[in-house]
Amino acid sequence: MINRKKFDFALAAYLIILIVMGCVAIYSATTTTIGDYIHTENNWWKQIIFAAVSLGCAFLLLRLPMPIFELIVLPAFVLNLLLLIAVLFTPAVNGSHRWFSLGGLNYQPSESAKILTILMVARVISKQHLTEVRQIFYGLGITLVPILLILIEPDFGTTLVFFFSLLAMLVAAEVPLVYILLLISPVISIVSSLWWVAIVVWILLLLFLLLRAKLSWIAVSITGAINVFLALIMPVFWNGLKNYQQDRVLSFIDPMRDPLGAGYQIIQSKIAVGSGAIIGKGWLQGTQKNMNFLPEHHTDFIFSVIGEEFGFLGSLLLLFVFILFFQRLATAVGELKIKERKIAAAGILAYLMFQTFINVGMNIGLVPATGIPLPFISYGGSNLLINTLAVGVVLKYLNERGFMI
Repeated sequence: MINRKKFDFALAAYLIILIVMGCVAIYSATTTTIGDYIHTENNWWKQIIFAAVSLGCAFLLLRLPMPIFELIVLPAFVLNLLLLIAVLFTPAVNGSHRWFSLGGLNYQPSESAKILTILMVARVISKQHLTEVRQIFYGLGITLVPILLILIEPDFGTTLVFFFSLLAMLVAAEVPLVYILLLISPVISIVSSLWWVAIVVWILLLLFLLLRAKLSWIAVSITGAINVFLALIMPVFWNGLKNYQQDRVLSFIDPMRDPLGAGYQIIQSKIAVGSGAIIGKGWLQGTQKNMNFLPEHHTDFIFSVIGEEFGFLGSLLLLFVFILFFQRLATAVGELKIKERKIAAAGILAYLMFQTFINVGMNIGLVPATGIPLPFISYGGSNLLINTLAVGVVLKYLNERGFMI
């Protein structure tokens, strides 16, 4: 039942505004205008149907009694894991096994895995009398199961979302930051191995922080040894790769190394955004899109279409709405008093923020292309449905305030 006094109309309004902006952007991205020739694909009205279905499902979620909602989380999570296994046996699309196709509609189980994993982790690590180590161990253990299955598809970009959400949930669970530092330190060590000065500075900083946190000498020594080993072994591993393998990785980091291959998408995206200047080329007038120089311009690179046709001001407007949306979500996390719900809301906020940052970043050339769509804006039914339901979960938590202590 919806409690109008507690329902967050502002958060719901920002959600609807973003979805509407996405439908407008998809119409533009799927319309080709060359002289008098105008052709519009049917993706835009499909997205409108997806939007209506997604908002309808979110409304039904709000009406669903909380005991039933909590009861179905575990079986839904298990079912999703089975779907992640089953999808591996579907026909490959572009070399990946990610989608179930039914009647022209595609369902991607890795999308629903995001929200269901967040809900499961929140339920487990919020239990009373769990030590910080067990919270990390249980949270990481639950998260690794869908991650490993998604890596097999393969889909590396999506797995990053799970790790970022897990870190946010551990912070919301009030796990000491030093333990979270221990969790992410191997990743930093691997990245710092690219430059020996960075290795030295990072290892010294890590040891200083661990000693300052008053960890035992045994814990500090083991952590330091593991991170030094990872930092030193990476150059050996890199030199063991063949030339073409190194070129693929370097092109992934620097698109200009392979402008007609691995770097083509990002280069064309940057051209589209840059050519939009301040006010853009105008509605439906994006040349990079119309001449089909920009691949995936209605999905992963739709932000480039917005930048090309509406310019810096149009892009800024979209980002401003996202900021208001995330600010309201962050406020909601602070307002929730039940630990499990607070942790889950933090995970939802983190995964939506991470996807937005990565997508916008790859569209303007700040991060490598990872295939992560822009929430509520990029075309895609399962992506839109799951993101909308994720916000619906937070709205439900806010609406249920006061019913439980």
